Amino acid sequence: MKAVRFHEYGDPSVLRHEDVEQPVPGAGEVRVRVAATSFNPVDGNIRGGFMQGPIPVTLPHTPGIDVAGTVDALGEGVDGIAVGDDVVGFLPMDGNGAAAQYVLAPADVLIPAPKSVPLADAAALPLVGLTAYQALFDHGKLTAGQRVLINGAGGAVGGYAVQLAKNAGAHVIATAGPRSSEAVTSAGADEVIDHTATDVTAVVTEPVDLALNLAPVAPDELASLVTLVRPGGVVVNTTVWMPAPSDEERDVRGIDLFVRSDADQLAQLVALIDRGELRVDVAERIPLAELPALHARASEGAVHGKVIVVPSAD
Repeated sequence: MKAVRFHEYGDPSVLRHEDVEQPVPGAGEVRVRVAATSFNPVDGNIRGGFMQGPIPVTLPHTPGIDVAGTVDALGEGVDGIAVGDDVVGFLPMDGNGAAAQYVLAPADVLIPAPKSVPLADAAALPLVGLTAYQALFDHGKLTAGQRVLINGAGGAVGGYAVQLAKNAGAHVIATAGPRSSEAVTSAGADEVIDHTATDVTAVVTEPVDLALNLAPVAPDELASLVTLVRPGGVVVNTTVWMPAPSDEERDVRGIDLFVRSDADQLAQLVALIDRGELRVDVAERIPLAELPALHARASEGAVHGKVIVVPSAD
């Protein structure tokens, strides 16, 4: 089968589109014929060797944390899932990923794929959808009637975060650049602030209950978000190389989010998609062989929106 792998850490040139042996599922595992995986910024950080502490991988390594595809074979002891089932899942970050024609997955991370979107497009959901969900509800404890500021709402996580917060009955204030402001508005934001032209702290005059930072902002900009949060509120930060700011005097907590796989939460997101309450947006669809070029574009900041990666069928 074909896969994209890297045999050493480095820049995107270390990625190779090559022939590898088709994997055989062990106990508790499922082999999935991959319809698509997706690109996430963490893929570039893993490839570059910057995540060896929290995400130790064995070389050669196949990237691709998200998977959507069809069950092809079952390992010993697997039940509740059958060959031919269409599934979606968030793969273990330290294992081989889905940038391949076939991938092994622990059976317990896979759930039925949404039926209302193309199977390949479902690969755009797991990591970013779960990041948004866990930021808002596990850590932010967002409830109806609260005010939430989503800083950097124009990206893939932001699109889900705006929709989920709005569905939960929150008042959503979102920052986005001119390129993505229309998409953020259509996702349901009540207010959209152009962060390229306006200082957010000067515009948000009424305190928010939750500030969610999704953008790689400067430390002083991140710290300024605390001033917008009411006493007892929360700042949740996904840029984990900068600690989330807090204000102990006003009981504003700072929480650093590192997303985790959660099949039950992913199933809730799939249910929202199939009910028409959550939109899956795909900016690009590229063949597997072009994944190295996609990594190169991403390293130059030239990737916008969610990109799914589709292996050939042969």
